[in-house]
Amino acid sequence: MTVLTTAVEKFGARAASYAVGYRVELVSDWAQAVARWGAFEPLTGFQHPQWYASWYRAFASTDGVSPLIAIVSDAATGERAALLPLICHRQGGLRIVEFADLNLTDFNAPLLGPAAPRDDVTAWQFWRDLQAALRKVYGGADLVRFRKMPVRLAGRPNPVALLDGVGPSVVNGNLLTVGDDYNAWRYELDRKVRKELGRSWRVFTRERTAAFKIAADTDQALDLLSITEVQQGARLNGLGLNYVLDDPDCAAFYRDLVREGADCGYAVMTALTTRDEVVATLLGVRAGSRYVMLRISNAGEKWSACSPGRLIIDRTIEALHEDGVREFDFSIGNYSYKRRFRPQRTPLVDLSAPLSWRGQPHALRDRAVLALRHYPKLSARLKRALGKASPSREED
Repeated sequence: MTVLTTAVEKFGARAASYAVGYRVELVSDWAQAVARWGAFEPLTGFQHPQWYASWYRAFASTDGVSPLIAIVSDAATGERAALLPLICHRQGGLRIVEFADLNLTDFNAPLLGPAAPRDDVTAWQFWRDLQAALRKVYGGADLVRFRKMPVRLAGRPNPVALLDGVGPSVVNGNLLTVGDDYNAWRYELDRKVRKELGRSWRVFTRERTAAFKIAADTDQALDLLSITEVQQGARLNGLGLNYVLDDPDCAAFYRDLVREGADCGYAVMTALTTRDEVVATLLGVRAGSRYVMLRISNAGEKWSACSPGRLIIDRTIEALHEDGVREFDFSIGNYSYKRRFRPQRTPLVDLSAPLSWRGQPHALRDRAVLALRHYPKLSARLKRALGKASPSREED
């Protein structure tokens, strides 16, 4: 194992019952970190070993990115506390410690062990010792910038979200929970939505060979992913938007995720097809009874009468519910097509902290932005005054 720095063990002036703190190891290889950590219990679809294995394989050699994985344990007992999949990301002259994300990991969080902090005091100790280790990274680090963090993880507190200084993220999750009775949930949808979905399916199945399917094997899943790439690129380029997922590293990440995750049921590709054409695709990841939607595409205007995007989501929910999935996360972005399914918005939080004098002004700016997000009306007025009103994330 490549150990960049080992063990920050504090014995401070606080009460003896919680004085020992945490031991922090920073390693640069994901496979070795996994071997060191042991068994995984993914608390979201993103905190899964395959997600990070694919992510680090795709981006570990990217210019300006250095893997920096923190393994945190109880300093007194050695019991596992947390595994943080991090990177040190060089931006200009600044070295920023952040989660392995680069705008691909929608929810960022540590993996939690039995000794993970559960209250403000132990969370503070955890944060103190983690920062001390990060300050000793070879080559230096200037700023911690953690974004898009869930407040809770499968009912457990996210220790980083317990810290002073966290503020609301600019985005939120969208979680749909469907109980055991699928028909009861379906009946709770707006009557107009139910009618639209029924009509869409009837229009789609006018084509005699029309079908919904889940990719049966890795080769089929990879073929559908290739179609997703083409369809998404054509749509976004047609709208004059910047399509970034065709970047070689991004494309390599998704292909690795599907190649390694399809057969084990983690990466799930679904599609609406006819004999001659793939009409729509949906890529998601599944961890037990939880499923997160990642990428959606359709074949364009000629199929618009059957609303293929909404239709494939509807059919995917039904099929996966039959297979035991009960939580369907529409992920970030509050688009109107998501609202039709009535997911509940779930909060995400951000945190910024300096690790050096170079990071200090950036941390102060980040904290000011986070503080303003507690007052959205004031924030919106300031943006308008500065001519920086951001475009809406709503979309039909």
